[in-house]
Amino acid sequence: MALHLNDGGDDLVESHEINVTPFIDVMLVLLIIFMVAAPLATVDIKVNLPASTAKPQPRENKPIYLSIKDDFSLYLGDNPITKEQLGQALDALTGADKSKTIFVRGDKDVLYDRLMEVMNALRSAGYLKIGLVGLETLQ
Repeated sequence: MALHLNDGGDDLVESHEINVTPFIDVMLVLLIIFMVAAPLATVDIKVNLPASTAKPQPRENKPIYLSIKDDFSLYLGDNPITKEQLGQALDALTGADKSKTIFVRGDKDVLYDRLMEVMNALRSAGYLKIGLVGLETLQ
């Protein structure tokens, strides 16, 4: 059996073990700092972007707008029309050129099925190039 007796000296005994408590404290403080700072580092940075080489598509001289109001009234340009008159009115306006693009401007409260009825009427009249018009928003 081994006994260790204190002989009463004032000498401090050296400990060869590493005290990791201060290291853990430092790591926890750094963790908290990084958790707080990380969301602040994800802000958008304004960058001067280079210009695109893509050419914008040419616009027609007089685009043809078909507007659908929230009460399902149709307007070709500024003139009110019915769904039944749509094909004849477009033929008169375009000179029966079925390759013209018809720009549809629909109120945001128009039901989807009503919009599809108008697009089906355009398709049955022979106008297959349809552009949907919306507002550009800044984000």
